[in-house]
Amino acid sequence: MAAVILSFPTLQGLRIFTQKLSWTKRGVRFVSGEVGRIEKVLIANRGEIACRVMRTAKKMGVRSVAVYSDADRDSMHVAMADEAYHIGPPPSQQSYLSMEKVLEVAKRSGSHAVHPGYGFLSENTEFAEACKQEGIIFIGPPSSAIRDMGIKSTSKYIMSAAGVPIIGGYHGEDQSNERLQAEAAKIGFPVMIKAVRGGGGKGMRIAPTESDFLEQLESARREARKSFNDDVMLIEKFVEDPRHVEVQVFGDMHGNAVYLFERDCSVQRRHQKIIEEAPGPDISPEVRRKLGEAAVKAAKAVNYVGAGTVEFIMDAQHNFYFMEMNTRLQVEHPVSEMITGTDLVEWQLRVAAGERLPLLQDDIILRGHSFEARIYAEDPNNDFLPGAGPLLHLSTPTPDQHTRIETGVREGDEVSAHYDPMIAKLVVWGEDRSAALKKLRYCLRQYNIVGLNTNIDFLLSLSGHPEFEAGNVTTSFIPQYYADLFPTPRVPSGETICQAALGLVLQEKKHTQEFAQTSTDPFLRSAPALGDKKVEMVVGYNKDGSYTMQIGEKVYHVTGELELEGGASFLHCSVDGVKSRPKLVILDNTVHLFSMEGSAQVSVPVPKHLAAVSGSGAQGGAVAPMTGTIEKVMVKAGDMVAVGDPLMVMIAMKMEHTIRAPKSGVIKRVFFSEGSQANRHAPLIELEEEEEAPEEGSGQ
Repeated sequence: MAAVILSFPTLQGLRIFTQKLSWTKRGVRFVSGEVGRIEKVLIANRGEIACRVMRTAKKMGVRSVAVYSDADRDSMHVAMADEAYHIGPPPSQQSYLSMEKVLEVAKRSGSHAVHPGYGFLSENTEFAEACKQEGIIFIGPPSSAIRDMGIKSTSKYIMSAAGVPIIGGYHGEDQSNERLQAEAAKIGFPVMIKAVRGGGGKGMRIAPTESDFLEQLESARREARKSFNDDVMLIEKFVEDPRHVEVQVFGDMHGNAVYLFERDCSVQRRHQKIIEEAPGPDISPEVRRKLGEAAVKAAKAVNYVGAGTVEFIMDAQHNFYFMEMNTRLQVEHPVSEMITGTDLVEWQLRVAAGERLPLLQDDIILRGHSFEARIYAEDPNNDFLPGAGPLLHLSTPTPDQHTRIETGVREGDEVSAHYDPMIAKLVVWGEDRSAALKKLRYCLRQYNIVGLNTNIDFLLSLSGHPEFEAGNVTTSFIPQYYADLFPTPRVPSGETICQAALGLVLQEKKHTQEFAQTSTDPFLRSAPALGDKKVEMVVGYNKDGSYTMQIGEKVYHVTGELELEGGASFLHCSVDGVKSRPKLVILDNTVHLFSMEGSAQVSVPVPKHLAAVSGSGAQGGAVAPMTGTIEKVMVKAGDMVAVGDPLMVMIAMKMEHTIRAPKSGVIKRVFFSEGSQANRHAPLIELEEEEEAPEEGSGQ
């Protein structure tokens, strides 16, 4: 699958400068404030953002340089780059977070600039400063702006002085448990615990009550140390049921700063965005203007240059308060591009080379509405646990002028346990919110993945919820409507089972020369939604080429044939006269059916000689819910635990997960030590139930 980005219309008002350059071995030197040129850029990142930057660089005639770890040796961003350099093993600390290695590649390759993308080194003050010292352009704001806005306590003081509304809290130097807990009690629960250098939901916890505070504080600190090597925390009042509204800003080296309107990113899980839209629903032009002006004030207060995002909390009355500023390009920047007709990566490259902003505020026109849905390898039905594994089948909607697919993976690639589990971003545009939402749902149904769990069905449930359709979104949307968003799994219909059986029969017919034309052997089929229950089916072949399929007392008349289109198999079939054309994917022992009505999967029984594999290693104990690293082991053999007690902490996809005791008992064996890797479903702890003492007078 090719990753595609819109071809944007020519930017109006683009200024042309005479280029006077003085080239050095390590980059480009500007002469007396004139505009420089960037002809080669190193992208210090991976995945979809690296591919996104490379597409714009290619459009502008700028050569791209990739860096990659062992895990990404065959990845899409490496294949797209003009040059690619290996920088170490899979762990980020030894590869993508290694400033020395990235700078060494920048110098070796003769790159004039470094684009950090998002995450990794994108908001690292020391890295921005090191690039400057080496004469390499850092495509981002000055290191002083990263420092001031990256430390949340400092940014609050600066924003308050600039007249930007803020929420009060504790941002002090005394980081003792006692002081932080006392300040939390003074603010009043619930409180938000945040890493001062945090971002992307990392190092962030909510403490609903005082009794929860210390456990949540310790968890936030651990995750912050892992993600940012800094565990300093701030405490703020947690505004219940707020909206998360952010403003895209852009500044240049000539003192200009503009806003490109707001995005609503309220719908989140694990404090991370899952679906974003621009502009925000039900925001009046007056509030929109005030948001934009406050964001520009924030940017000018730190002499901001480049792309940045000012995040606000908004209450039900549309009062808004500064939360933080992300001093980089955001994951969700495409929705702002879609409603303004801009290419923000092109703006980044031009501004980094010293040019003025391509457009001033009055030139930036808001048109239409855009949604972005983040497609993740995760299991929404298991608390959104991240996953890893191969993309055995991947097909997407066809990109067009109003549909973008931002991705860094192809069919056959592996989603690695070492990095973020995002597979792609699906971005759509419509004339208004209703049209854009309809387009989003249509495209989600065309996004078909087999090989690992994804959140696509959840995104369909979410985007189809009446309250979401009405624009009534808050950060508590998912827990508030949990029952609606996670309905009881439906048993596949008899018609669906017939389609799956027909697909299997036709595939067998296609691949086998000898096909028993009068076979009445029963086919056993089981659907995951039925648990261990199997559905017995009798399939009969009729002389006219049709089939008779019987499930229980019900008999179906089925006809059909396989069609190949664009490398995919479609089942052109009729069940009791009702015609349909689902996409058919048969992998391992499962038939996957995809259509505009939804998706279904029907499993074929595993042969008995394979089904005998036992998983008794952790019977009655705890197993790994995902592939990851054992960060902390809290128990040892012989310890007594109660149901819900923490046993281990695992790190996967840069997120921390606590493994808790499924029942009370005595720890018999601990299978993993701290720092070791555990695969999904691996036994972690063997737990024996404590024998209950006989009741008095029971006579036993």
